[in-house]
Amino acid sequence: MRIEEAVLLLKCHAFVHDDLDHPKMESGFLGSLRPFRGQLIEENFHELMEIVRTLAPQLKQPTLNREVMSCLWSIIHLGRAWAVLPDGMLRRNKLISDEEIALMEEWLDLLSYAVMILIEDGGEEEAFCGYNEYVREQAENGEKGRRL
Repeated sequence: MRIEEAVLLLKCHAFVHDDLDHPKMESGFLGSLRPFRGQLIEENFHELMEIVRTLAPQLKQPTLNREVMSCLWSIIHLGRAWAVLPDGMLRRNKLISDEEIALMEEWLDLLSYAVMILIEDGGEEEAFCGYNEYVREQAENGEKGRRL
């Protein structure tokens, strides 16, 4: 994935792309939560991790891209606020199962950890170690996933 494509997709997942008709807007990470269509989209999580992997060199720079950081922060914050927190709209309205809440929390933890480690210049191996373990466990359980 090229950097330009990663930024475009990140904007779609954060629901801030200028083209509201872009197909990824409705089905992206935040777009799929509001309105919630009854299931989490695992591919969105994997695509976000691939985006972060692509943007890793930029995230360790002394000056960060505000647009990129705003998108990442929005995804992490709003994903948690809407789906994980007890008073979030999905939980409050009983639209999301306990299993999905746990899965969303795991995804957001892995995403935020990777971003934090990259910003601290802690290296890509450490940044993606939890994600790679997640993918390995999925493969062992016969579920699809990717390793970055």
